[in-house]
Amino acid sequence: MSSLINTEVLPFHASAFHNGKFIEVSEADLKKKWSVVFFYPADFTFVCPTELADLADNYTEFKKLGVEIYSVSTDTHFTHKAWHDVSEAIQKIQYVMIGDPTGTISRNFGVLIEDAGLADRGAFVIDPQGRIQIIEINAGGIGRNAAELLRKVKAAQYVASHPGEVCPAKWKEGDKTLAPSLDLVGKI
Repeated sequence: MSSLINTEVLPFHASAFHNGKFIEVSEADLKKKWSVVFFYPADFTFVCPTELADLADNYTEFKKLGVEIYSVSTDTHFTHKAWHDVSEAIQKIQYVMIGDPTGTISRNFGVLIEDAGLADRGAFVIDPQGRIQIIEINAGGIGRNAAELLRKVKAAQYVASHPGEVCPAKWKEGDKTLAPSLDLVGKI
């Protein structure tokens, strides 16, 4: 499998549930700002609501960074609404919930489990040019951490706005960065 890092998001068009309404979303919505596309296997499951609630709890922090979140499963936008109506965890969500019943978006991002018709747990950070900068994919039973995703977004934004600098392991906002050079070789 080839990496999707630094590739442009492929075209798609989908229906979504957002703030009590059905809306249309396409790859164009992911451009001109930072975006997180957050795939999960299915509505009305077990690990998924914990992840989506964690994102909802951190959504304000993502918004402060100019980041929009789009959650995606192979359920329909109607199913997203029904889940939102009955689950306290999902009622906290203010970000867009995209339906991908054809699997097109999941396939475009390489996370569709073809024989199950479900998406793997994948998170993709997309820069304002529509290029994928971060990919995180977990097995179905392993939930993700929104705070760690937020840290990675901050690192990606820092590197994008500071050419010639890179963020080392465990970098947090305000920590020292590195400027790769011959002088650093063998000294780290």
